[in-house]
Amino acid sequence: MENKGFIDSFARIETKYFLSQEEYRRLRRRVDRHMREDDYGLTTIVNIYFDTDDYELIRTSLEKPVYKEKLRLRSYGVPKETDTVFVEIKKKYDGLVGKRRIGLPMRKARNYLEHGIHPETDSQIGREIDWFLSRYRLEPKTFIGYDRIATFSPDDPELRITYDFNIRSRENELDLTAGDSGDLLLPEGQVLMEIKTGSAYPLWLSNILSEGRIYPVSFSKYGCSYLRKTESARESGNAEHLYTATA
Repeated sequence: MENKGFIDSFARIETKYFLSQEEYRRLRRRVDRHMREDDYGLTTIVNIYFDTDDYELIRTSLEKPVYKEKLRLRSYGVPKETDTVFVEIKKKYDGLVGKRRIGLPMRKARNYLEHGIHPETDSQIGREIDWFLSRYRLEPKTFIGYDRIATFSPDDPELRITYDFNIRSRENELDLTAGDSGDLLLPEGQVLMEIKTGSAYPLWLSNILSEGRIYPVSFSKYGCSYLRKTESARESGNAEHLYTATA
């Protein structure tokens, strides 16, 4: 797997939208006059979300507090043991999303997160992750994978638009090397678009969204998987070990 360059820290506003296939095709025809696809084209992104035994992080997140945080292990493509993956803290405060991450070989990242074997690195972000791990007793909880097309604006380096397809999850085989299979979280064909920017939308983008009647949604991939899991547990009568979003 190719080792891609990455930015280890950034903060921005991220807004999500659901698109049907027709809306996606129609929007791309207009948006692509202003945006360019990145060099990687369609990329599969795989993640393991870590949480406490009682799902404290996602339960708190679903209550929509002013501040929330989560930790995940991410790879661009299914990694081998020696490929670089990313241990990432994602925080959101009053609508502003911040991400802090370090890159490690897959084997070392697993040993760090699941067995407490500290990697031979020392950085401010690494110390922040250490603190996060000391605050919460975390374990791998959910796999989330999706296929993404990422685009950027040649005129505004802070503006990015991504399109996620086939968003899927699983609660077994919680290891990134185990493949990218999972159950679909959204109706087949539905696309999740995210607009990521450090400032206001350009006028051309605001006009396209308004004319297409495309409106923001509140959606969390991990949150959706968790809620589906709790609903399934209730229906099967096995909900005593799970917690609802308002518990």
